[in-house]
Amino acid sequence: MEHQFTEQNITSALEKNYMPYAISVIISRAIPEIDGFKPSHRKLLYTMYKMNLLGTNRTKSSNVVGQTMKLNPHGDMAIYETMVRLTRGNGALLHPFVDSKGNFGMQQSRDMAFAAPRYTEVKLDPICAEIFGDIDKNTVDFTDNYDATMKEPTLLPTTFPNVLVNPNQGIAVGMASNICSFNLNEVCKTTIEYLKNPDCDLSKTLIAPDFSTGAQLIYKENELKTIFRTGRGSFKLRARYGFDKKNNCIEITEIPYTATVEAIIDKIVELVKQGKLKDISDIRDETDLKGLKLTLDLKRGVDPDKLMTRLYKLTPLEDSFSCNFNILIDGSPKVMGIREILSEWSRFRLNCIKRRLEFDLDKKNRRLHLLLGLQKILMDIDKAIAIIRNTEEETQVVPNLMEGFGIDAIQAEFIAEIKLRHLNKEYILNRLKDIDSLKAEIADLQKTLASDIAMKYIIISELETIMKKYGQPRRTEVISEDQIEELVEENLVEDYNVKLFLTEQNYLKKISLVSLRASSDQKLKEDDRILCVCEASNRDEALFFSNQSNVYKVKIHEIADCKASVLGEYLPNVLGMEENEKIIYMAVTDGTYAGNMLFCFENGKMAKIPLASYATKTNRKKLANAYYEKSPLAAVRYLAADMELVAFSSINKVLIFDTAKIPLKTTRTSQGVQVMTPKKGSVIARVCMLDEVSFTDFDYYRTKNIPARGAYLKDDDVQGEQISLI
Repeated sequence: MEHQFTEQNITSALEKNYMPYAISVIISRAIPEIDGFKPSHRKLLYTMYKMNLLGTNRTKSSNVVGQTMKLNPHGDMAIYETMVRLTRGNGALLHPFVDSKGNFGMQQSRDMAFAAPRYTEVKLDPICAEIFGDIDKNTVDFTDNYDATMKEPTLLPTTFPNVLVNPNQGIAVGMASNICSFNLNEVCKTTIEYLKNPDCDLSKTLIAPDFSTGAQLIYKENELKTIFRTGRGSFKLRARYGFDKKNNCIEITEIPYTATVEAIIDKIVELVKQGKLKDISDIRDETDLKGLKLTLDLKRGVDPDKLMTRLYKLTPLEDSFSCNFNILIDGSPKVMGIREILSEWSRFRLNCIKRRLEFDLDKKNRRLHLLLGLQKILMDIDKAIAIIRNTEEETQVVPNLMEGFGIDAIQAEFIAEIKLRHLNKEYILNRLKDIDSLKAEIADLQKTLASDIAMKYIIISELETIMKKYGQPRRTEVISEDQIEELVEENLVEDYNVKLFLTEQNYLKKISLVSLRASSDQKLKEDDRILCVCEASNRDEALFFSNQSNVYKVKIHEIADCKASVLGEYLPNVLGMEENEKIIYMAVTDGTYAGNMLFCFENGKMAKIPLASYATKTNRKKLANAYYEKSPLAAVRYLAADMELVAFSSINKVLIFDTAKIPLKTTRTSQGVQVMTPKKGSVIARVCMLDEVSFTDFDYYRTKNIPARGAYLKDDDVQGEQISLI
């Protein structure tokens, strides 16, 4: 069957098919608006508000989920997951909007599942009175739901900057949003100061972010200034812990907002298995109804503070929070700093106040208008009764009253609807008492509406009330950089002497001298032999040179200890080496990178390179171009200091030379200088130290200057030429 294809222009296809989806996700799903809510949050909370769940008994969560579907055409579990995050039980928000009963999981747990909606109960938290306050007074616009059977608010008239008080995260198409939470008291104080003076110093009142999970925030002034100014940046949070001397254990009670207990446990267990943490004997999650608790049992003599300093670096016990204050403003996403967010929220809130005042003013004007009509019939109640009584047709009652008293249709309709029992002087006079107070209230409303400053003071008054009712102390402790102990890795690594054995088949053994004294018989594969042996400290660093001109750097304490009776670590797996790559030499440094490397090539040239050439500021594990690779390598040697070496050619010519005569080259890929001039057709076979050979006459092979041809190996020296590595 032949397939038919239609050519399409990629640009127009994207505009037609992809752009509507992308815009829908950005505007209608993932990015929060200035009220601090995404559409899914708003639809859920408004449904609960219409269900009269503010200040009443709880209802089953499944009931709320079902009702929300009238506004939100999503699956029940998607809606329920939205609700879970808003609940007090989950603990994700500083000021939850949903008062919950039952298991709603935990913000700090990756694996703890929340109960099904049929088992849990919810109602709106009292703070929602500040979210829905005056929503029925035309403070915000309403729009049709997805099938035009109901109306829903486009925004909620929050009386405080909820967009900054509760955290929000969303991933849209081509953009994302990640807003951290701030303390309610600090946000309200900052907003008040901003309303009084838009150029105020925000950092005086808005100290730093605050999270429901507590923990400690490392205060770096420049970082936070950048976030406050641009809406982008990151800061670090770290866990809070205590030390139980009696049981010799660390108790972690607060962890960063972005971390989970399971991720922390997994990382610590992994480090213990790798041999990088030897101070912890057990780890337990003892979280209960009282709150989070992660217990680390320590081995005897371990310093808890130093251990925690290391754990902060190696595990999610210290984590970064990346800020991206991307908010929808009038339907367009915009990344803003704190000042700009407060400006937009103030504009939004002023508009809500203005619309509320206009609603109240209109209502009072209508009431006054009716009372003024009622006032006119007070002059002659009998006349009003007579007009109604003598009107033959009901439809003429209102026109006749209008004509008889000189009032309009609205006033006449109001009078016509008054019960007969109320058509007396006492009732009418009692109603008319409100006229003067109504006029005063109307004048006051008009005066307020005419002044932005007066409306701002209404907002300030509301914010002060909210602080008194709902304000809480900070949960996240702010600590300065000065209080942070810098991790000195060497201080945490156990210091003891070891021997490293590298075999020809690239097995590596790290054996402590204590273990080596107990048993020194090395187990090797049948066709394997020991290539290099180095004495080192556990705090040193090993450099492994490969046949593909790479050098791999490994801290010795990261290599697991072993016994002589095992094969050891297989380096291609440990180092992540390339295919057919082999390690040909090993050197050790204490971190100072003192000494030089000597690369001896088959063509008789030798390059002396400072070991410092392999030092890096970053913790790089692999360096390419470790040495000149265009000429085959005969030998590699580490030189702690200059010394005499013995070079052998393939035709048994021997040269003893002093490495001090070889000039130092700073470029790692230098091809060096000619040291031994091999006879045509021969090459350098190997290079070894003087104590590795037994010659009868060393001076016979020795040269004062390089290059030199060397001398043929004497028959007497053939037997004495023994090479030993151990």
